[in-house]
Amino acid sequence: MAMVQGEIPEHALAAVYDPMINLILQGGKSMTVGDRTLHYDPATYFVMTVDLPAVGRVHPAVDGSPYLAVSLTLEPDIIASLLQDLQEAERGAGGAQAAPTESFCVAALTGEMTDAWVRMLGLMERPHEIPALAPAYEREILYRALQGPQGGVLRAVATPESTLARLRKAIHWIRKHYAQPLPISVLAEQAAMSESSFHRHFKAATALSPLQYQKQLRLLQARQLLTAHGKSVTAAALDVGYESATQFSREYARAFGLPPSQDAARILRAFRASPA
Repeated sequence: MAMVQGEIPEHALAAVYDPMINLILQGGKSMTVGDRTLHYDPATYFVMTVDLPAVGRVHPAVDGSPYLAVSLTLEPDIIASLLQDLQEAERGAGGAQAAPTESFCVAALTGEMTDAWVRMLGLMERPHEIPALAPAYEREILYRALQGPQGGVLRAVATPESTLARLRKAIHWIRKHYAQPLPISVLAEQAAMSESSFHRHFKAATALSPLQYQKQLRLLQARQLLTAHGKSVTAAALDVGYESATQFSREYARAFGLPPSQDAARILRAFRASPA
């Protein structure tokens, strides 16, 4: 579990987000993935089931209270064990939920899930109880999410034969080998799909084509190389797989609003000006 409070530098909100449940306690947030933007606040929660390059934007509460949120990393093994507990209830209710096509969504927060989060957050005041109680509260949070109207999105994390699970394998390959040429035919074969079907399902799940997904990974990694490692623009471009520094600079500026060198200088100035 991780907690974030207050203002967050804009560049830090453009990142590759790991699978998670994100709950806002104060303020609001929007997440943009590809051409889709979802907004949520303390009445809702956000679920992401695959690694996704996204841009977040946070907002303070109406009364001026700073943004405050907590997130829980998704563990496929825990979700798989919970699915077994849900099987009987689903049979009684008329069957399991339909498989989703998307990998991220916003769902309404229920009283039962709120209570589970309150118990989990209460452990911050009793850290000695975390080893004994946190796993049980985490299971309850995930169980409540699985019961919700968007529970099908979570189920795909732990359902090996699902379309989303097969796409996750391709996504993991692209993340690991983002600087290499994209072997669409190989990835489609590994996902047991035709190339056209692979493109269609990938876009439905991530709001990005495979090539757009790879491009965003490359640009985010290049930004890290420029700011944290002091690489030159040309060196960063080559390291992430670009053959042309000119093309890299053009696509970087389109993504982040400034050419690489200017964007890196802006980020470093903001970092130096921030309180220690």
